[in-house]
Amino acid sequence: MLNGDLVIEDLHVSIEGKEILRGINLTINKGEVHALMGPNGSGKSTLAYALAGHPKYIITKGKVTLKGENLLTMSADKRARLGLFLAFQYPSAVPGVSVANFLRSAVRAKIKGSSISGGGNGSVTALADAEGEAVQRSAFASMATNSTDAPTSTATASVVRRPGAMAGSDSGFNPREFRKTLKEKMALLKMDDSFSGRSLNDGFSGGEKKRAEILQMSLLKPEIAILDEPDSGLDIDAIRIVAEGVNALLGPDLGVLIITHYQRILNYISPDHVHVMLNGRIVESGGAELVQELEKNGYEGIRARYAEDSIDPTNYQERKDNENGSADSAAPAA
Repeated sequence: MLNGDLVIEDLHVSIEGKEILRGINLTINKGEVHALMGPNGSGKSTLAYALAGHPKYIITKGKVTLKGENLLTMSADKRARLGLFLAFQYPSAVPGVSVANFLRSAVRAKIKGSSISGGGNGSVTALADAEGEAVQRSAFASMATNSTDAPTSTATASVVRRPGAMAGSDSGFNPREFRKTLKEKMALLKMDDSFSGRSLNDGFSGGEKKRAEILQMSLLKPEIAILDEPDSGLDIDAIRIVAEGVNALLGPDLGVLIITHYQRILNYISPDHVHVMLNGRIVESGGAELVQELEKNGYEGIRARYAEDSIDPTNYQERKDNENGSADSAAPAA
């Protein structure tokens, strides 16, 4: 058994009967920054959604543990409360629910280890989009849904605004400290004070949405954070601001997986480990030098090396076994 804070072993994931991930192995520890790169359609976002607990992504084989606990048996809200955070590439807009109210409810829920009332079996009606992305808010807000249908904005607003919506007392939650921390984190991300009063992601620019995700991350203080393409659709200035926000949160108590196509954000956030995904597998791993190689040569060289793997899945494992065997035989005796 592998040791680590987040350990993924031989993970296979299918969507609507089609296998997307075909044996992912990855270990992330607190204090580490990992970058997962790969072309479109390689399975990077599928990994993120599967780890967060999206019901559309079916685990057919493999094991995932977070702090030694079986992540795959947990609901999405329990995964979040255990310390898993997911910043989405396309976060949903929630008209009528302010950023401050949403974050206040999320922080209170995490402190108490309980959910907002209104859902069944200890879960809540999450903030989901119209296409039924059922757990888009759960992985970073300690919330989950018991339905694949998106709630109306009115219903969603009532969950957050309704007096007594939060179960139990406010023991452990300090409103004054929350407001102070929120203001500090917003300043770090170069957000105007008025930002907290706006409806969550409603009318936000691409950069504002990404910064809102990092703001949520900063307040919820996860142990493992997965950032799904945090540089997608952003200009250079916005990428730099988002990266500065992430860098300010890095430390020995946080492990990060950055999913990206390009080098851009990695010019500002230095990864300890870089992995390349192709055809549902991690085919290359290395250090920052791998980013430079990809920037110079693109993914074509990797596609050429592993093209046959998409035809015969056994080729990949045989190739890796041979590489490991060659490395072992070439290593000098101790």
